[in-house]
Parts: sequence; structure tokens; C-alpha cells
Amino acid sequence: MNTWLRNLFLPSASSIRAEGVDDLFIFVLWLNILFFLLIAGLIAVFVLQYRRRSANQKTAHIEHSTSLELTWTIIPSIICLIVFFWGFNTYMQAAVAPDGAMEIQVTAKKWIWTFGYPDGSVGIGKLWVPVNKPVRLIMHSEDVLHAFYVPAFRVKADVLPNRYTETWFQATEVGDFVMPCAEYCGKGHSQMRAYVKVVSLQDYEKFLEDGDPEEKGLPPEKLGASLYVNLGCSTCHSIDGNKGQGPTWKGGYGTMHKMSDGKMMMMDENYIRTSILQPQANIVEGFQGIMPSYQGQIRERQLVALIAYIKSLK
Repeated sequence: MNTWLRNLFLPSASSIRAEGVDDLFIFVLWLNILFFLLIAGLIAVFVLQYRRRSANQKTAHIEHSTSLELTWTIIPSIICLIVFFWGFNTYMQAAVAPDGAMEIQVTAKKWIWTFGYPDGSVGIGKLWVPVNKPVRLIMHSEDVLHAFYVPAFRVKADVLPNRYTETWFQATEVGDFVMPCAEYCGKGHSQMRAYVKVVSLQDYEKFLEDGDPEEKGLPPEKLGASLYVNLGCSTCHSIDGNKGQGPTWKGGYGTMHKMSDGKMMMMDENYIRTSILQPQANIVEGFQGIMPSYQGQIRERQLVALIAYIKSLK
């Protein structure tokens, strides 16, 4: 029965902490079901037993019952203490990472996730981790409140500006796991999602050495289309001509744009490159300089792919 409830209400359990969280959830769920049935049943019994049967009927004088009062006080108190200590133990396990955990720096900003690995490399939109190894995340936000959340791992933690927060997990199976932002952070909140890619230790080390292997087999335009989503470009730049928080990419390449300082600039390869690496250098008139810099966070091949994708949007 518990397995059925787990499959009905919860996503797959893919970390060593997931089953402990699920057990507490299911225990509380059964308590709710039990007390709902008990209270609803007593209401039905009392309605039938003590309903008014005649106009002259008087309610009997009922003395208080010490044993009944002790029962409905002690039993719920014991249940509350069980849930409290069970939950506190689960919380402490989530709050303290095990010794030897691998540390990854997580940066949240409108509307992308950036991950800094132990070797100094940086990834965007996809968090690579080895399976069966504890991973400690040191997190901060560059703008507003965000929340790191991986449903399959039962991990959720706020990511705050001007301070560090942390959480940890240990994935138990290989695969891709969705990681949506779980705190409303503005217009692009619903599109601020990344993926945790759990791989073998060998594949993880190869990723650190060579980069994302999934990008190598793609032609530039297709890679650029993928990066358009994974890097969070889609939250501000449309590809259908509609105005967003940033200029549309449709038909932009090769055209002249008026900057906020009045000068005219052509959208060519150098303009696109500068806009990605130094977005505050040239701001198109009518838009705000809210785009973050991707300096040091994006590889040369990714830059070339984005340029090729923009050029294809005629």
C-alpha cells in the first residue's frame, strides 16, 4: 500500500535522502486519512444518535470525563512528538553534508542557473554530477530570491542575494532530472529551469576534461537553438518578432540598431559577441541593461553556435 501511495503522490526517489522524506510524508498522510475517517465517522454517529426527536425533548446534562480529556490530549501529543523528532532528524540529515562531499558553486540570476566545478570550469543550465557521490552545493543569488529544487532528490533550498546558503544530495541512479526554480523571481520564472545530469564517475571526469559531449555532435545552428533555451536567452529574447525584455532575434542580424546613447550599430558577429560577453557595453534604445555577462561562462564554440543560430533567424 505504501508503495502504491508513493507512486501515486511522489516522483521517483533518486537520492539516498528521498526514501526517508517519503516515509515521513506517507506517515503523515496515513495520519490525516485516519483522523479524517475518525472525525467524519463520529460526526455521523453523533448526528444520528443525538438528533432532536420531539419538540419537548431536552438535552441531557453531561458531566465532563477526565479519562476522555486525557485520551484526546495525550495521544495527539505523542503523535506530534513523533512527527517532530522524525522531521527534525530528517532536517538535520539534509542540513549537514557528509565528510568528503564534492563542492559545487551554484549561482542563480534572472533567469539562469550557473554551476562552478572544482576544477574551475563553469556550466550553465545543466548540473553534471557523478552517481553515488555526495555533492555539496554552495549557493547564492546575484539579484532576487530563487530556490534550488530537484523533486526526484527531495531537495529544496532557498538561494538568497548577499549571502550563501547550502544543501547537498547524493544521486543513486544515472539520468537527467529536472530542476525548476521553486521561488517566484519575476517574469521569466516559469522558464528558469535547469537539469541535473547524473553520470558515472568516468563520464563526469571526461566532462570536466572535454566539456559537454552532447554539444560536440551538433551543427552550430542546432547547438545554438539548444543554447537559446538552456542559457536562458529565451526568457528575454523572442525568435518570432515579439518584443520582450530584450530585442528580438528574428531578422536582427545584418540590420542597424540605435543604441541608448544615440549611435547606430550593425548587428554583426562582433556586435553579438560583445553583447554576450559585455552586455552593458551597447544597450539598444528602449531596453534596460539587465542582461548578465557570460564572460568566462561560455565556451568559444558556444559563442559561434549562438551567432550561427541568430544569423539563421531571417
